[in-house]
Amino acid sequence: MARETLAVTAYHTGDFALALRELRTYRRLTGSQGHLALMIECERALGRPERGIETGLAADLTGLNPEQRVQLAIAMSGARHDLGQHQQALFELEIPELDPSRAFSWSPELFAAYANVLEDLGREDESAKWHARALVAAEAIDEHLGAHDEMEIIEIYEHAPKHIERVSDDEDHEDFDAGDQ
Repeated sequence: MARETLAVTAYHTGDFALALRELRTYRRLTGSQGHLALMIECERALGRPERGIETGLAADLTGLNPEQRVQLAIAMSGARHDLGQHQQALFELEIPELDPSRAFSWSPELFAAYANVLEDLGREDESAKWHARALVAAEAIDEHLGAHDEMEIIEIYEHAPKHIERVSDDEDHEDFDAGDQ
């Protein structure tokens, strides 16, 4: 949908007010809760973390997939952190997906966020363990996806069609004047 594309583009270009407006409209039109985390991040970027928390608490989370739940937890934790609510920020991240024995695409980011909040709480040893888990999860995912394989490089050579002559910089040539047509 065009509104979704506009919202995501606006977010990535830093126009958080436009992104938020379009995300709200998209949610209202489709009923989709899939961009809740992005909405919370927009509120945070606009200096309104408390409104981000309200958005997250008021939403129906039943239709979210695991990755969306993880992104929501990270965004809610960030909003709590912005308000100095570090213990609540930790609680936001303590979701079933925070499983150090399994690695999914979202695990490294979730584990790292958890480690950062533990560090903010002065729990250095636990933080170090979760940072290490984030690295192990990222390495396991890279290995599974083959990210360490040799990168394929494709070289593209541009060739001028035979009916067009190229003029080298050494040769004299007249500038094309659009009015000569």
